[in-house]
Amino acid sequence: MKNEPIRVLRVMGPVISGGVDIITMNYYRAVDKEKVQLDFIFDGYHDTPIDKEIEAMGGKIFKVEPYTTSMWKSMKQVYRIIKENNYQIVHSHMNALSVFPLCAAKLAGAKVRIASNHSTATKGEAKKSMLKYLLRPLAKVFPTHYAACSKHAGQWLFGRRTCELGKVTFIKNAIDLNKYRFREEIRNAVRTELDITNEFVIGHAGRFAYQKNHSFLVEIFEEVVKEYPNSVLLLAGDGPLKPEIENMIKEKGLSEKVRFLGIRRDIDKLMQAMDVFLFPSFYEGLGNVITETQAVSTLSIVSEGVPEEVRYTEYVVGMNLSQPAIEWATEVLKYKDGYKRRDTKLDMQKNGYDIEKAAASLVDYYTRLSKNV
Repeated sequence: MKNEPIRVLRVMGPVISGGVDIITMNYYRAVDKEKVQLDFIFDGYHDTPIDKEIEAMGGKIFKVEPYTTSMWKSMKQVYRIIKENNYQIVHSHMNALSVFPLCAAKLAGAKVRIASNHSTATKGEAKKSMLKYLLRPLAKVFPTHYAACSKHAGQWLFGRRTCELGKVTFIKNAIDLNKYRFREEIRNAVRTELDITNEFVIGHAGRFAYQKNHSFLVEIFEEVVKEYPNSVLLLAGDGPLKPEIENMIKEKGLSEKVRFLGIRRDIDKLMQAMDVFLFPSFYEGLGNVITETQAVSTLSIVSEGVPEEVRYTEYVVGMNLSQPAIEWATEVLKYKDGYKRRDTKLDMQKNGYDIEKAAASLVDYYTRLSKNV
């Protein structure tokens, strides 16, 4: 008789078509589903762009009350899902908020409870960061195991000592290296689709939220246009601050040079059409889009909010947010006449970002943990 796969329940929070969701799906597509099957808890009752794909691959989806509406009701629903389905491995990806679903998981009897962290905090998001700092002392109360996308994120939530003792498992934000690979024909096709001919293309992909610092990005682009008018800015993503950024662009008279592309499912192709990827984030747990830009050999200019450990090729240039927009623009304009792009696959593999190998390691991780059930 064929053995049933290990079923792991992943608690995802809201699906915003952002970093954690994308990375989770990268892994889910690549894992050996005869050995491990992933089920999901999503925050909110609405349909998401990944529901059908998950179900087609054999995964189950549970929708719960948004924690922003009622954390208590959300916890009760998580408890019931785990109890009724007898989940023994629960893996939460809600960063500091994992305290709540993992508390429910412990009460429901799940023997293996993993807390994953993908984020940090900043003074600029006072309310959000205050909650993170309040919850941080509880981060190790309910999980039996700790995980993070980077040392930076792991140390922030679980502590430097915990990481040094080897108690945090680092699960890289791996990608499909066959998909993320620079091809001149893809670059040309996307630029044609976007009606771009010889313009200097600056791009960004990320949620319109404080963390991503879009307002400063627009200030940088304004300085670029002053020096080199034949420039365009591509902005992929959505989020609560989008109307504010749209108004800012309109007020600066840049509307004809900025294109809002919405949520894209072809970021791997879109990045190849860009000349420079601009990423002035206030903070990042890792900044997995910088992994992607390096995979397609697109030059990225990033802030100090992006951890050093994700900067492993010559295609990442660091700047500091204390530097004025005009200095960032000067750096951006160094690449307006092009640069050499090379195959970075070996760099990606060496640093652990090959999804095939990473997914196999994840299966091994869950298999080892299942022996504790």
